[in-house]
Amino acid sequence: MTIEARFHLAWPGFSLEVELRCPGQGVTVLFGRSGSGKTTLLRAIAGLERVPGGRLVVNGATWQDETIFLPTHQRPLGYVFQEASLFSHLSVRGNLEYGWRRTDKKQTAGFDAIVSLLGLAPLLERSPEHLSGGERQRVAIARALLTRPRLLLMDEPLAALDQERKNEILPYLEQLHETLEIPVLYVSHAPDEVARLADHLVVLGEGRVLGAGPLTEMLARLDLPIRLGEEAGVVLEAVVSARDAEWQLARVDFPGGGLWVRDKGLPIGHAVRVRILARDISLARHCVTGTSIINTLPVRVARLGEDAHPALCLVRLEAGGIPLLARVTKRSATALGLEPGHEIWAQIKAVALIA
Repeated sequence: MTIEARFHLAWPGFSLEVELRCPGQGVTVLFGRSGSGKTTLLRAIAGLERVPGGRLVVNGATWQDETIFLPTHQRPLGYVFQEASLFSHLSVRGNLEYGWRRTDKKQTAGFDAIVSLLGLAPLLERSPEHLSGGERQRVAIARALLTRPRLLLMDEPLAALDQERKNEILPYLEQLHETLEIPVLYVSHAPDEVARLADHLVVLGEGRVLGAGPLTEMLARLDLPIRLGEEAGVVLEAVVSARDAEWQLARVDFPGGGLWVRDKGLPIGHAVRVRILARDISLARHCVTGTSIINTLPVRVARLGEDAHPALCLVRLEAGGIPLLARVTKRSATALGLEPGHEIWAQIKAVALIA
């Protein structure tokens, strides 16, 4: 189950030189600054940008190589753009049925399930002009899914929304992430979207793949210019293991240890994501008690790297083989004698639970 892509093209002032192999399931985020080639790559995958000599294989099906080029309308994909681009003369139901009519209409359960998944039942008889930006994007996503694609492409679907509308739609995207069986290629440069949705991360820069791999590993790499500024950190997969009802806390366990987080009422055994920012980890030579910090883990220093400001450095740590990132001053790193292989303690001041 893989997606293999190879595209080489040259325009005045820009070239795309991509050879990529990513999982054929889950959400792969194409991440990079504006102009890095994210949308061009997505358009090439969709067949909207014809790249002579390109190659694209989606879970064993060849869509393009030296002898084959499936035009866009023959590629079993769904495409969600930054703007919803709904048909203004049709109701929400009409827009959804436009996508649905390419499939077996007897399968009403699929239609109803997608409407339910994206919370569209109350909106079916409305016209697009009476929808919020977040509602329009939910309709656009549902319309794409109703074509029963084998690959879903999403080109910064939240970029045109304000923060309130983003917060409205992100939970629906998380539900899609949990329930979709088809692979998703998702273009974004927003750290919160990467943290909440990505399984696999591809970092692009100037039309090249700078790195690709599982989310946690990629976020912890110090050799890539993924610099998210104050948002640098990692995302961990964990499981709710205990609850402290008196203090409204829940414990989540991952292979490197356990962390206490604010209780969101999730059941024991529920899989969650936790996000730990580099700025929220301080380091100590010994386990420190008598502080307000309740999450402390024994870790090993793996590597030190440069940060955006010359006074700071990023420290890659490993807890039970799971990477973490800490941001400290170079003065503190020298005072602690930080070197690869040293065993120290990480004091984690804040942990964000991404349910």
